[in-house]
Amino acid sequence: MPLYLKNSTFINWKTFEFTKANIMVEEGENGKIFILPGDLKIPDGNTIIDCTGKYVTKAFANGHHHVYSALAKGMPAPKKNPLNFVEILKNVWWKLDRCLDKEMVRISALIIAIESAKNGVTFVIDHHSSPSTIKGSLDTIAKAFDEVGISHLLCYEISDRDGAAKTEQALEETDNYLQHRQGLVGLHASFTVGDSTFRKALTLADNHNTGIHIHIAEDKYDQEHCNQQFQTNVIERMKSLGGLTNSKTILVHCLHLQDTERRSIGASGAWVAQNTESNLNNSVGYFNSVGLGENIMLGTDGMHNDMLRAAKASYFIGLNNDKIDLPGIYLRFRNAQRYLIQNSFLGNAENNLVVLDYKPQTEFSANNFLSHFIYGIESKHIQHVISKGRLIVNDRKLISVDEDAISEASKGLSKNLWQKMSYL
Repeated sequence: MPLYLKNSTFINWKTFEFTKANIMVEEGENGKIFILPGDLKIPDGNTIIDCTGKYVTKAFANGHHHVYSALAKGMPAPKKNPLNFVEILKNVWWKLDRCLDKEMVRISALIIAIESAKNGVTFVIDHHSSPSTIKGSLDTIAKAFDEVGISHLLCYEISDRDGAAKTEQALEETDNYLQHRQGLVGLHASFTVGDSTFRKALTLADNHNTGIHIHIAEDKYDQEHCNQQFQTNVIERMKSLGGLTNSKTILVHCLHLQDTERRSIGASGAWVAQNTESNLNNSVGYFNSVGLGENIMLGTDGMHNDMLRAAKASYFIGLNNDKIDLPGIYLRFRNAQRYLIQNSFLGNAENNLVVLDYKPQTEFSANNFLSHFIYGIESKHIQHVISKGRLIVNDRKLISVDEDAISEASKGLSKNLWQKMSYL
């Protein structure tokens, strides 16, 4: 049975056209929406949401996330203060992901899905790692996301850093998952992936008609290692292995690149995921889009679940460090959805919507929508969220899962996780 949004103001996510109308929302992964005349009677028995004075537009998508980081909020500082990016990985994130068990992965996924939903995000592209719990980890995440109502494109972070046995388990987990779910083939970064593993990952991607999801030059060390170990740069290495020919491939960060690498990416058809706040947090540098083309989307890299916040941060930081303007930042904000549409991934149809309880104090129209997008609209204005035509957030409350129970469970699990980490 369709859902009706009554007396709404619909904002077209591509043209910014404002239309006062009732909206009929079909359910399902390929569901459509129908803009109906305001005086048309809605059939009895249907679910109706009164959207008088509200704005309705397409929901949001996150182009790069890390479920495994969900239990990190508030955790104690590492025993040794990291002095650089590699030490941050070794002393924080690689300790954390090794300590995750299956229940921690499940609760982490539920937390990410809940917070994403409440922030209007109905699709998450995730890059996961849990070396002690590899088998079944992707299905665990997928089921948690499904429970909340969040669509997803998952991958497991394949790496040689934990030894050959873990590498083979990660390849097997990826292969098994892609046999029955849409997803990507995840790789950590050039400096933890040998040529043999890289080739196996690319073969997997070809076999399942999908792309690679990999961190690229997040820190200078990635390039330094590549030059020392392979006598080339990160992108040339990837090209030589055949890894830069796929429009489904996602290259994450892309900070420390030579001009030739930037041009190669721009001409490749691959997509870049920008993660401004994570880059600031890790002190690795500022994103610059020169030469990369327009296939740039925004992610949060596990920092948070708020894509409106990510857009604002990327815009304001980009004013001094990147060639960016209001149309440009909105394009990047929506580009994760264009990536999904271009590559025919499911779960991002027209029937993913947010209802904004936004009361502008100035004129609000197609002419100045972008200004309101950056300087006015915030996640606090999200009142209802519809995913695949189904209401999952009603009046700012999750209706698909027990959020309080999940929060209580996560508190106990986070303490267990931090204690395990303290012994490493």
